[in-house]
Amino acid sequence: MSDRTMTRQVLLFISVLSLSSVHGQVSYSIPEEMAKGSSVGNIAQDLGLDIKRLKSGRARIHFGNSAEYIELNKEKGVLLIKERIDREALCVQTTPCALHFQIIMENPIEFYRITIEIIDMNDNAPVFQKDSMKFEISESAVTGAKFVLERAFDSDIGRNGLQSYSLNPTDHFVLKLHGQDDGSKKVEMVLQKPLDREKQEQISLVLTALDGGEPKMSGTVQIHVTVLDANDNAPVFTQAIYKASLVENSQRGTLLTTVSATDIDNGSNGLVTYSISSSKVGILDLFQINESNGEVRLIGKVDYETAKHYQIDIEAKDQGGLSDSSKLVVDIVDVNDNSPLIDMMSTSKTIPENVPPQTIIAVMSVHDPDSDNNGVVNCVLSENIPFTIQSTSNGFYSLVTDSDLDRERDSEYNISVTCSDEGVPSLSSSVTLTLQISDVNDNAPVFERSSYEAYIIENNTPGLSIFTVKARDADWNQNARVSYILEDSSVNGVPVSSYVSVSADSGVIHAVRSFDYEQIKDFQFRVKAQDGGSPPLSSNVTVKIMIQDQNDNAPQVLYPVQTSSSLVAEMVPRSADVGYLVTKVVAVDVDSGQNAWLSYKLQKATDRALFEVGLQNGEIRTIRQVNDKDAVKQRLTVVVEDNGQPSRSATVNVNVAVADSFPEVLSEFTDFTHDKEYNDNLTFYLVLALAVVSFLFITCLVVIISVKIYRWRQSRILYHSNLPVIPYYPPRYADTLGTGTLQHVYNYEVCRTTDSRKSDCQFARPCSQNVLIMDPSSTGTMQRMQSEQNILDESDSPLEQKPPNADWRFTQGQRPGPSGAGGPPEMAMGTGPWPNPPTEAEQLQALMAAANVSEATATLGPGTMGLSTRYSPQFTLQHVPDYRQNVYIPGSTATLTSNPQQQQQQQMLMQQQMAAQHQALQAQPSEAAAQPEPPKPAQTPASKKKSTKKEKK
Repeated sequence: MSDRTMTRQVLLFISVLSLSSVHGQVSYSIPEEMAKGSSVGNIAQDLGLDIKRLKSGRARIHFGNSAEYIELNKEKGVLLIKERIDREALCVQTTPCALHFQIIMENPIEFYRITIEIIDMNDNAPVFQKDSMKFEISESAVTGAKFVLERAFDSDIGRNGLQSYSLNPTDHFVLKLHGQDDGSKKVEMVLQKPLDREKQEQISLVLTALDGGEPKMSGTVQIHVTVLDANDNAPVFTQAIYKASLVENSQRGTLLTTVSATDIDNGSNGLVTYSISSSKVGILDLFQINESNGEVRLIGKVDYETAKHYQIDIEAKDQGGLSDSSKLVVDIVDVNDNSPLIDMMSTSKTIPENVPPQTIIAVMSVHDPDSDNNGVVNCVLSENIPFTIQSTSNGFYSLVTDSDLDRERDSEYNISVTCSDEGVPSLSSSVTLTLQISDVNDNAPVFERSSYEAYIIENNTPGLSIFTVKARDADWNQNARVSYILEDSSVNGVPVSSYVSVSADSGVIHAVRSFDYEQIKDFQFRVKAQDGGSPPLSSNVTVKIMIQDQNDNAPQVLYPVQTSSSLVAEMVPRSADVGYLVTKVVAVDVDSGQNAWLSYKLQKATDRALFEVGLQNGEIRTIRQVNDKDAVKQRLTVVVEDNGQPSRSATVNVNVAVADSFPEVLSEFTDFTHDKEYNDNLTFYLVLALAVVSFLFITCLVVIISVKIYRWRQSRILYHSNLPVIPYYPPRYADTLGTGTLQHVYNYEVCRTTDSRKSDCQFARPCSQNVLIMDPSSTGTMQRMQSEQNILDESDSPLEQKPPNADWRFTQGQRPGPSGAGGPPEMAMGTGPWPNPPTEAEQLQALMAAANVSEATATLGPGTMGLSTRYSPQFTLQHVPDYRQNVYIPGSTATLTSNPQQQQQQQMLMQQQMAAQHQALQAQPSEAAAQPEPPKPAQTPASKKKSTKKEKK
């Protein structure tokens, strides 16, 4: 069997006859069109024969007179396809279709009947005998008319044979099938919709025949239907009314118009003739029409004054008697012999360019004495101008602007107005109006570039012209006068006006200063161009100045460092070989580019044959072996030169000691003298700098104190009080606001060499200092200050110094300032008001307390610091502790704390003491009068804060 799917039925019939041999019959079913060599069946197995019997009996196939389609393979005992079998060629329409043959064997003689049924395959499509079918059908054919179609033929049988038909399209016809006695079908095409030749003269259909095989196969044929014409359409005029105009006194034979009617029928049914059917008297004497082409011509004389209009009835008729009618209206046109008259009623000579559209610039009237169309006037303007003409009323026109005007584009217009009538030939008149456009400042200055870049070499002369910016204004006169302004900006925090300036009239940019490439390499700014209009318009542009480097800096030697107070020498052992690296000269040049390319040369040397300097790297190496004859002291002078034009250079002296041990070097270099002049100059400059700094500090301090006292005295004047008081501050109180000129602590380091025995510098140890602060912002009244609680009530008398005990110590968290934040309640900071204005006794007590504080501060030894150094520069009075409760000892971590009961007792004792002192002072009026009037105390921020909290409570 082959790979193709097939259905095989084997029927084995064995019958035993009276003969001695056994006969059998085998039937097979195979599909047609099997490939050559395909297997039909195993005949040996089906007949029950042995392969050896087939060979020994010389089995063979006997076909008779039929063609040999089958062959026997004796080796395998199978039947094979010898030739491809076509069922349609073998049996045509006969069913069933089968091959009959015998297999014959000898010794003994035996034969078997073999029947092979050929099964039909759908290998043939339905076929029409003709390629196309043609029909001619009149458009007057009635619905239901039948037309027999040719049938299709299919060589296959059964299900694979012809099964159905289809017709497409089905707009006018449908398909109808009738069964026949022989099993075939009669095919008819039935008209189901009337035909119309005028709409569709040719109809193309496709008839398709389909079989029932899998897959289905089909055949098609084209059907061409020609629709024959019938006189079913009357002529139709192209227009219901025709109009024509005729100038009076026209010549005979003048063509008025041509009428046209169409008949969509064909042949003689579509032939149309024309005629005039008007019954009005005199029409046939004036006009005639051509029967074939419809031309209407003048055959008489017409007069406008006699009749202005004529109406002609025209008929069109075909050969079948169908007709149509139309109307021709003839207008008699008056002769045009008068031109229009233009009268300019009002005009404007000048208008500004910013006038809005539809602005009236002229009014005129136009009149034509002719009648009808000869008196109808149309006015137009010259092309490509922003104006238009409008008709306001009968015979009056306005000339208005049609779009925005631009003086920079057109500053003057010559407006030509042409008025023409509608006569034939047309007559016209024209007038020209000259209009000037005045300028309006509507254009801002425009720079020639969107941005500028300019280059300038450093070390330029101030006032040097760098380059020029240029802006143009399309306006005119004053509106086009451009001024240049340098916009405010800064370069590295410095106003750009300190770098460059711009000429207001010419736009020339000048350098204000001499530029240094090492400080600034480029900067940019903006230049504004402003016109002289009202209001002025402006635009700006960015200008970038690129500073080019110049060789203006000599190389700087970084190593070895040249000092006069000490001697630095490089040691070279005597065993140094050739190429030994002695040292390296390191230099830099702050210039850039080739100006910073450095080269090193040996200018002088104690022994030139011993050392050399690298040209590019500055390395000093030996060029030969060091021997005992070489001097211990070697001095080299190296020149460092840059690559600028002209080049700049620097020299450095290098001391080289040729020795194997350090004592040998010391013995050789002890006679090197120091430069006393350098040391003396250094000492002088140090003393001078110290004196200048001290003078400036004292001067600033005096000025600040004077200003604060002046402000304080001015604020006290508002109180209008003559009570002589002086400011009183708690003992050991120091200012921590940092209001002086030196708000930070500066540390100075002095580096001295090992040979600084001739230095005259001395270092002074810092001393503590109390600074009193006066707040000029205190604006409280005397009544309020007297009502506040006295904060001077301390546990210890200010006139008596008591040594601290061990109970006064407190932890780091209880200390004032940032390190002591969050202390106990008795250490609340800045919550109490300052005391009431003191009496004369209290003033004396305050002076004595201040003296005690100064003495206590002076007794502090080196290494201690006052309260002012305890706080950071940002410390304010808000961080100062309440001095009514705590007393701090400068430089110590101890504090004096008193409870409220002790404060009340001590306050009472203090009041008694001050009363006694007050009486003693009154007993000595002369001494009290000699004392100067102290300033009044000022309210501090701490007192104001505490008083605010007290008022809230």
